Amino acid sequence: MAEYTPEAVSPSDEELAAAALARRQRWIIAAIIALALLVVAGIVVAIIAMVNHPDAASNWRDIFIIFMAVESLIIGVALIILILQIANLINLLQNEVRPILESTSEAVNTLRGTTEFLSESLVEPVIKLNSSMAGLRRFFEMFGLGKK
Repeated sequence: MAEYTPEAVSPSDEELAAAALARRQRWIIAAIIALALLVVAGIVVAIIAMVNHPDAASNWRDIFIIFMAVESLIIGVALIILILQIANLINLLQNEVRPILESTSEAVNTLRGTTEFLSESLVEPVIKLNSSMAGLRRFFEMFGLGKK
């Protein structure tokens, strides 16, 4: 028979957090749907009002056209600024980053040459000397002249 433990029945902190997150997501979705319905209702009311009052509709149309022209000007200025910034970025990459990469590559090649030189000039002779000394020591050990 299974023993009753409160841990087995009560939800864990992770389950409670997941449930709270799901509730928050449902509220956000409901708010977005409600906002979309309000926008659609506002558009319907505006259309009905414009159909019923054509003089006011022409005024609103003119105001909307002016706002669209101003918005087009603002977007045009923003695009010009964006193009200038991209040109500055390209200039920076060509004139500052490329030389840094070239000098880094040159330094790596110099370092590679230095390590090859040290390997040939210093490490190989030391290894050869150590192997010769080990051979000589073994030779003396064979004739009983050295330590065993």
